[in-house]
Amino acid sequence: MKPEGGGAAPALRVLIVDDEAPARSRLRDLLGDIGAGQPSRVVGMAANGVEALRILEAEPADVVLADIRMPVMDGVELARHLGRLDKPPAVIFVTAYDQYAVQAFDLAAVDYLLKPVRAERLAAALGKLRPPARVADATLAGLALGERRHFSVSERGRILLLPVADVLYLRAELKYVTARTAERDYVLDESLVQLEEEFPQRFLRLHRNCLVARAAVLGVERAGEQDGEAHWAVLLKGVDERLAVSRRQWPAVRQALGV
Repeated sequence: MKPEGGGAAPALRVLIVDDEAPARSRLRDLLGDIGAGQPSRVVGMAANGVEALRILEAEPADVVLADIRMPVMDGVELARHLGRLDKPPAVIFVTAYDQYAVQAFDLAAVDYLLKPVRAERLAAALGKLRPPARVADATLAGLALGERRHFSVSERGRILLLPVADVLYLRAELKYVTARTAERDYVLDESLVQLEEEFPQRFLRLHRNCLVARAAVLGVERAGEQDGEAHWAVLLKGVDERLAVSRRQWPAVRQALGV
C-alpha cells in the first residue's frame, strides 16, 4: 500500500521463523534480493514459535514467514497463537509438504511457499498481502500436526504461553474457561467442548463444566450419598482440591481410571 502523495511503499516488517539456520539466512537473503520492488525489514529471526512470540512482544511485524515443522512449537500452533492478538500479522507458511497438503493450507486462507523458496514466489506472496482476516482457530486446528503444547493467555496486552502439560483441570465459568495449575488459575477464551475434542487422551470429563488432566489424578474418594447412591470426587496431585464427579459421568470416569 502506497502512502498519500505517491511516495514509495513502506517497508514490510518481516519475522522469519525456521528451526534451520541456513533456511532462515536464505529467506533473509531473498528478501534483500527483492528489496527494490518489495521493500522489507527483517525485525527478527527465530528457531521456533515460542522464540517468535517473544520477539513480537518487542518488535511488531506485518508478516511472519513460518516453517511448518519445528520443535518446541510448530508453525500451525504459532499461527493459532498469533490469531489471538489484537492486530495479528499475516502468516505465510514455508513448507516442504506435497501439493495435496499445500491445498489444505491454501483453503485456510493463508499463503504458503514451497521449499526451496524462489525469489519470484516470495515477492508475489508479499505483494498480495492485505490487512489479514482472522483465520478461524478451528480451521487451523484441523491442520495441526498434533496436539498443541501451549494455551494462549492474554494478560496485560501480551500473549502468555501456558504449557498444556502444566494444567491440572479445566473448568467452564460463564463465557470463559479457567485452567488450573499447581501455582495459579489462568483464563482461556476457549470452549470446554472444543478442548475436550482437541485433547481426548489428555483430559477426562468429570461433569458438564469440568475436565481433569488424566496425569493429574491421584485417586478417587467417596464424597457422600444422595438418593441412595454414592457420590465420588477426584483427588489431584500437587493441590489440596477435590473435583466432584457427576453421576452421569461416573461410569466413564471409573472405567478410564481403572477404579
